[in-house]
Amino acid sequence: MKLRALALAVIAVLPVVASAHQAGDFFMRAGSATVRPTSGSDDVLGLGEFSVDNNTQLGLTLTWMATDHIGIELLGATPFRHKVGLGPTGTLATVRQLPPTLMAQWYFMDDASKWQPYAGIGVNYTMFYHTDFNQTGRDAGLSDLSVKNSWGVAGQVGMDYQLTPEWMLNASLWYMNIDTKVSFNAGDSRQSIDTRINPWVFFIGAGYRF
Repeated sequence: MKLRALALAVIAVLPVVASAHQAGDFFMRAGSATVRPTSGSDDVLGLGEFSVDNNTQLGLTLTWMATDHIGIELLGATPFRHKVGLGPTGTLATVRQLPPTLMAQWYFMDDASKWQPYAGIGVNYTMFYHTDFNQTGRDAGLSDLSVKNSWGVAGQVGMDYQLTPEWMLNASLWYMNIDTKVSFNAGDSRQSIDTRINPWVFFIGAGYRF
């Protein structure tokens, strides 16, 4: 009896393993999402390639666990705003974009593990809007900027750490294939420049299961 009482006392003070990532679960993550383009383009008017700067926004993901190990995730965010530059001229324009991305994920551990590493592959659709030349661009004779929306593949690796049965911490890294066409007027001619944004996206935040 004493041995049984001791065993029950030990069990009582042990941390409870928070089960998670079970078939049928839904969970949402929110946090900081930083887009870091690995940008490049065809030559622009003999002045080199376009450059696109980093931007950080609120990232949101919604995940449904189809099985204990397979998840389907949709990535969203508040709109990203990027400065577009060109070699000797500096920043010429600003562009806003939204990159909704649908992923199929594999979670490596069972639902008894607090650590849940995963990897995913899917498809990205990037919508560009509010594409405007600044005064520097207009003074250079550039106008009527447009950026074509893009379809591409995406990949990710990530890790959840389960704090409670409902709450988790998350960190993930994404790579997105975003190839687009940038068009604008330069004087009397219309230019069309193939541009590769292809960003790494760094996400860190918290999640809630419901």
